[in-house]
Amino acid sequence: MERNGDVRAKRKQGPESRLDRPTKQLKPLGPENVEDDEVSENGALSLGGHEPEDTRLLPLASTTADSAEWQATIEAVVRNVVSIRFCQTCSFDTDSAIASEATGFVVDAERGYILTNRHVVGSGPFWGFCIFDNHEEVDVHAVYRDPVHDFGLLRFDPKAIKYMPVAALKLRPDLARVGSEIRVVGNDAGEKLSILSGVISRLDRNAPEYGEGYSDFNTNYIQAAAAASGGSSGSPVVNIDGYAIALQAGGRSDGATTDYFLPLDRPLRALKCIQEGRPVTRGTIQCQWLIKPFDECRRLGLTPELEEAVRVEFPKETGMLVAEIVLPEGPADSKIEEGDILIKVNGKLLTQFVRLDEILDSHVSQKVSMLVQRGGENLQIELDVGDLHAITPDRFVTVTGAAFHDLSYQQARLYVVPVKGVFVCEAAGSFKFDSTESGWIIQTIDQKPTPDLKTFIEVMKGIPDRARVVVMYKHLRDLHTLNTSILYIDRHWTSKMRMAIRNDDTGKWDFTDLADALPPKKPVPRKANFIRLDSVEHTAAADIVRSFVRISCTMPVKLDGFPRTRKIGYGVVVDAEKGLVVVSRAIVPFDLCDISITVADSIIVDGKVLFLHPLENYAIVQYDPSLVQAPVKSANLSAETIKQGASTIFMGFNQNLRVVVAKTTVTDITAVSVPTNPSAPRYRAINLDAITVDTNLSGECGSGVLVSEDGVVQALWLSYLGERSASTSKDIEYHLGLATPTLLPIIKQIQDGQIPKLRMLNVEANSVQMSQVRIMGVSEDWIRKVEEENPERHQLFMVRKVECGHEQHLQEGDVIISLNGKLITRISDFDVMYNNDFLDAVIVRRCEEMHIRVPTVPTDDLETDRAVIFCGAILHSPHHAVRQQISKLHSKVYVSARTRGSPAYQYGLFSTNFITAVNGIDTPDLEAFLQQVNKIPDNTYFRLKVVTFSNVPWVVTMKKNDHYFPTMEFIKDPSEPCGWKRQTYENGSLQKGVGSLPPEAMDETIDPVAEEG
Repeated sequence: MERNGDVRAKRKQGPESRLDRPTKQLKPLGPENVEDDEVSENGALSLGGHEPEDTRLLPLASTTADSAEWQATIEAVVRNVVSIRFCQTCSFDTDSAIASEATGFVVDAERGYILTNRHVVGSGPFWGFCIFDNHEEVDVHAVYRDPVHDFGLLRFDPKAIKYMPVAALKLRPDLARVGSEIRVVGNDAGEKLSILSGVISRLDRNAPEYGEGYSDFNTNYIQAAAAASGGSSGSPVVNIDGYAIALQAGGRSDGATTDYFLPLDRPLRALKCIQEGRPVTRGTIQCQWLIKPFDECRRLGLTPELEEAVRVEFPKETGMLVAEIVLPEGPADSKIEEGDILIKVNGKLLTQFVRLDEILDSHVSQKVSMLVQRGGENLQIELDVGDLHAITPDRFVTVTGAAFHDLSYQQARLYVVPVKGVFVCEAAGSFKFDSTESGWIIQTIDQKPTPDLKTFIEVMKGIPDRARVVVMYKHLRDLHTLNTSILYIDRHWTSKMRMAIRNDDTGKWDFTDLADALPPKKPVPRKANFIRLDSVEHTAAADIVRSFVRISCTMPVKLDGFPRTRKIGYGVVVDAEKGLVVVSRAIVPFDLCDISITVADSIIVDGKVLFLHPLENYAIVQYDPSLVQAPVKSANLSAETIKQGASTIFMGFNQNLRVVVAKTTVTDITAVSVPTNPSAPRYRAINLDAITVDTNLSGECGSGVLVSEDGVVQALWLSYLGERSASTSKDIEYHLGLATPTLLPIIKQIQDGQIPKLRMLNVEANSVQMSQVRIMGVSEDWIRKVEEENPERHQLFMVRKVECGHEQHLQEGDVIISLNGKLITRISDFDVMYNNDFLDAVIVRRCEEMHIRVPTVPTDDLETDRAVIFCGAILHSPHHAVRQQISKLHSKVYVSARTRGSPAYQYGLFSTNFITAVNGIDTPDLEAFLQQVNKIPDNTYFRLKVVTFSNVPWVVTMKKNDHYFPTMEFIKDPSEPCGWKRQTYENGSLQKGVGSLPPEAMDETIDPVAEEG
């Protein structure tokens, strides 16, 4: 998507390089590589810095020769420190869904309060547990997360800890001093109780900037040399007396031993408020301040008289607070300007953030007076103090597969925009825009303004299912550009509109259904005309443009290892009267989807999947031709196979979906098998002849035809989904031609009202030349017959791989001579298998010629017809690509993908795993699996016996979470309007319908053990 100007945050950037930027000290769970269409959610990104790094560091204290006094202190402290394992279950505000681990420490043993970082607690739904030093585990829930500062409070049940006394660390922010020797006690780098030593070098550092995610501001930070790393977020920083004097928050990402600690003044105040049952009031004037040294303040206009007054009042201070960002339309807008120096608040000199926070927090909904100096001139201003909690979202709405909430103060400050608008926190489903970036603000829907979440909800209530509406939106990085898209509104796969509201008493987010979906409007016939290709020399060939329609396929759930949830391409109409269209399976991979068909770039109609070919990479879909009043032409498919060297006309659609035409020559027709994708098996074409042509356009076009001068279609030009590139992590697509004669029997059956029930040999074959087969034992007589049968290409076929799941009669390495008396010298000769239960085969096995009777296998069970979503994992029977790549099916419960931030992700249930048992009871299929997991109470541990793709058995323990990740099921059912029945299990009981599908941030990476194998 084009935007005006550079794409960047509006805020001023410091001179630090990206490598110099600090990081939050979370330890992410799961593989590091993510899908190119997914949001990176590892929780430990190198994020943006704001000011040059101070190099006045004191020497690193020894970590090996602690005194007896330090040893006694540490022994007392470690009993209060906990390792936190948690999930932020969905994207919200600045946070993406993650599963990670960090540190916290008990600050109230009687009530069970734990202090940790705000970037651990997160701004959205939190789910987790903590582990004490003696390895007792207890659930925790969030009771407070500060809107700005990097601290939050979790709560646990102290009575659940039975085998050790629970004690608390006392918070003493007043004991943080330059030169103090400290210890950071925490879960450093994921290791339990890592103890790092250091020395405080600064107390007045500005808050570190972490880039475009959450960042603290309007507070000073403590700087020290301690070399903490991933997992240490939330660690207590203690002195030799055992007091917590600061909270570990972040550190340098370039290898420097520099850490940043949050002072405990504001956490101590919040803790006291919660202990006393009082609200934690937080005030704001929507202005960010920075500590600037006196020399810089003088350059900004600080007068000598005021500098002297400040230095006399605060002899230890070396700087003052200077306005850095003033948000438009906020209380300080037009009253305070960037560069203003804060002198007094309510008549008193002020130089510290803590004192400013105290005043603002105690004056919510009241007024404060400020004296600022601007270019040497004193300005006395009066400001209304707003409620910081009111501009920090505590609710979100899910609808059409996406999630929304009001724009937060955090995001507004980051981009210097007013705190208003509807923010798309999960740009998925119908609201998955062309760009994969997050940061969209909805302006209008269906020509109706959406200034806030309440209005947005009312607008969405009035939009019927399957409607197409105009949506206008901006990106926070580029508010100059107003983007416009037409979106297809899905209220059938995700029929419920739900509101989630934070409940600080329970720690959960409570869900409420807002409105049922309005039924779709009845479609009406439309008129249109196709474009003309007057510049094409051959009129009959140019007329084939009337046989092309654009296909958009949207998939609500990722199945079969397919890496996308939306694909667009072109299909060829093969029967205009019946509305039959042939399209690549790289565009329509399975039938749990919505098909939109655009005719003549004008008429949009819904379609449905009729047939999916198991081997040859095409699907046949159908639309209602009565809705299309346009001169659609049925493509005339050739019954004769095009030959190598033949002249033909290539007509295709390039990446811009524009038609291109070139006269060309067939360069090769050869048997190919699309490469496997080891990390996530997905549909691939095998055992087919692929056509290549002598034009560069063929590589640019994923859809098209080869057509003769008289307008007869000789081949379809299709996209073939291949493997994922190890170097770029991009999915490779091959563009090849498929000769039309192989399609004709299938199309004829469908035209006659029959859905083809094909049978096949469950093998993958590759061509072998005569020099090879002679060595393998094929007789000279057979070689002579091959040369006579196929003078263009002397070849036979060898079994490369036998699929698992059926009795194996053919073996890998067998050379296939003939089937039912037909010499097999072309891939198309294998078509005899489609309509025969048995084949009489002549083969050569280990240099011995054999005559065997080979059964074919049905293809009915190759396509996924049932899927279960359990604890964030998508499960179904192993699809065809899995059977092609694996030697043994361990069960029919296969993990196809998993949701970031889910129990499946947190506890390490990898994609491509097979689940063989639940709590010791075998689960050979989905039905048995559901019977067992529905018996498991919510928030309870259970055991899964799992086998990896490399045949390695292991056991994973997992805790069930029905609140955020209910068990859902999709069952293919032709009687349903969508073709699939959807149902949800709540507390083990069956409920019809599906509330919220998992987000598109799915991980399909194979587990490390399997990858090594």
